[in-house]
Amino acid sequence: MTSSRAQHVVPAGVVLALAILVAWLSFTQEPADSFLFPRIISVFFVALAIWNFARAALGMAKVGGGIDMGTAGRIFPGLIIMSVTVFWAAKALGFYVACTLAFFLIFSLYDPAPHSQLGSWLRRIVVTVAFMAVIYALFAMLLQVQTPRGIFL
Repeated sequence: MTSSRAQHVVPAGVVLALAILVAWLSFTQEPADSFLFPRIISVFFVALAIWNFARAALGMAKVGGGIDMGTAGRIFPGLIIMSVTVFWAAKALGFYVACTLAFFLIFSLYDPAPHSQLGSWLRRIVVTVAFMAVIYALFAMLLQVQTPRGIFL
């Protein structure tokens, strides 16, 4: 296997393994009614991951050459924030509070607007509040998905 092909097969394999794990978790948790939406999404996630892995393994994925260390270094802080949110903050603080903080931190980290201007901070706050309002309306009101509860909402 060439290094170019490995750059497609290895990430596709990791995504497939993650998809299978998420699907397995969604189908083994109780109460079943609370996991209907995650089950539906995880089945589509597994199907797309299988398709992606097959394309990579057959050499049909020829787009891109992977990411270099500079790009990985720029992505790493966002991955740390997301990992802390998923593995600790969502349960400790509550889903919506943790996601609001994570969204705001990631948005502030990657927003090219200057951090020294009050207007850019106000825009970040307004966008974060609007985004989380949409997420709350989608998950809590429309889909009625059970989310992790913490010390805050």
